[in-house]
Amino acid sequence: MKYFTRTRFLLLSLLFLLLFGTSNVLAAAPSQYLNGVAPIILNANLSTRTRELYFDNFAVMHSGISRTPLWSAEHLTRSNIFEARKLERHNDFHHESQLIPTDRAELKDYSKSGFDRGHMSPNADMPTEEAQQQCFTLANMVPQNPDNNRHLWEGIESAVRNLTIRNGELYVISGPLFLGSNLKRLNGRVLVPSHLYKIVFDPMTNIGAAYFVKNEPGEEWEIMSISQLEKIAGIDFFPRLSNSVKQKKLMLPSPREHKDFN
Repeated sequence: MKYFTRTRFLLLSLLFLLLFGTSNVLAAAPSQYLNGVAPIILNANLSTRTRELYFDNFAVMHSGISRTPLWSAEHLTRSNIFEARKLERHNDFHHESQLIPTDRAELKDYSKSGFDRGHMSPNADMPTEEAQQQCFTLANMVPQNPDNNRHLWEGIESAVRNLTIRNGELYVISGPLFLGSNLKRLNGRVLVPSHLYKIVFDPMTNIGAAYFVKNEPGEEWEIMSISQLEKIAGIDFFPRLSNSVKQKKLMLPSPREHKDFN
């Protein structure tokens, strides 16, 4: 009887470790997605050599074909933004060791390319030094036009942070789009996006919308409904939302340029 009780205790302990003893990164991953549900890739061409990567404050669907994220998702909160403002930026760009070398971008791919290593989940959203270090993985980067990255896109990021402070929390999904047949690759490896998007969803009002910009110099930007963007991207970004909700447009603020870029 004692042996049975001890064996049962050991089995229950092992089950507890398997369920709850994993890293905080894995445990926190679903919270980055609305209702804990990740986007679904609808375009079969995008699904080849993909891998989900979970970090403390963002989650990435990485493509080994483009060697960029297809999306990077965040659950932004007012408190996290305030914590992030207390930290100094430390550039620590690095390849992603979770990915095999043939599928990941390397620092040398971006070297002298004329493109910035553009964050999808930005440094200024990260509330801890560890999360900040994690967001400098190249798995969270796309080749971005420098003018776009440092002005218009940074202004969009800043506007979304301000909206988070005002509303309390937002779910944000950012990523690249590869539209057209005249696409380039850095070092013959990393695909350069034609466009970028940032989806903002407010769970309090149950409404969202997306910033949509070309990956080029200038200040032109467009607001799309989630439904519009999904048709272009071939991705169901919020599988549990009805199409009627996705067709609505949240009033998104105009980009606000900040002195730093992320």
